[in-house]
Amino acid sequence: MTYSLTQRLEIAITIAEEAGRMIVQARKEHSFGQRLKGGDELVTDADVAVDRLIRERLQAHFPGETLLSEELSPDQQQLDAPALWVVDPIDGTVNFANGLRHVAVSIGWLEKGVGKVGVVHAPFLQETFAATKGQGATLNGEPIQPSDATELSHTLVATGFPYQKVDREALLTRLSAVLSHCQDIRRNGSAALDLCDVACGRLDAYYESVSPWDIAAGWLIAREAGASAAHLSSIPEGVPRDLYSRHLLVTAPGVHEAMKALLLDADAQRPV
Repeated sequence: MTYSLTQRLEIAITIAEEAGRMIVQARKEHSFGQRLKGGDELVTDADVAVDRLIRERLQAHFPGETLLSEELSPDQQQLDAPALWVVDPIDGTVNFANGLRHVAVSIGWLEKGVGKVGVVHAPFLQETFAATKGQGATLNGEPIQPSDATELSHTLVATGFPYQKVDREALLTRLSAVLSHCQDIRRNGSAALDLCDVACGRLDAYYESVSPWDIAAGWLIAREAGASAAHLSSIPEGVPRDLYSRHLLVTAPGVHEAMKALLLDADAQRPV
């Protein structure tokens, strides 16, 4: 069966909301174990169970299409697959495990490396962000757009930090520059929701290096809403732009060039 982008979006929303109900129930019952993967990154049994649910639903609707997901199929060699679903079952696992509300299900679909469908569902906030390429972006069905910020001094910025503490020191010059020149900074713990918050004007800018499943949906939603989305470094050959998740910068259009210059200048001041 051939699906239109609208049909793919509707199915993805249905799956994301079902996954969201599973997440809410798991936390209500506190029916999940916790462990560290790689020695420092938290994962819960709920992450795996929700990943499995989404996988089963996508395979039932789209048999034969490739799936990249954080917990069950994290092989990033598949980034250029002709039809690729990219899933983060629980973006914001630490928030989820600690009772915080910034938690999201992220489901994106790419065709030949180009983002075409994106859904980010925040079950504890009862919000669903969605977009299809060329059709704009919505929050709970209503159109969204980024803020009209034009000055760094009035810019509210979000970022995040790697799990490995040894890698955090290199980011301190950027952090210092943002705190010195912008209104303030937020660290909400979900890249997918940070991207969507820029898309709907709650945040004016977001920068970070993450993983493809963190941004596959939110990157499209932000762009379709009208935000400016770019990278602060060159994209490696063979990696689709819409899945290159390192050194991201997504902003309201009016502050993009100023934010880019600020962060790149901070990088140049970093001690060698």
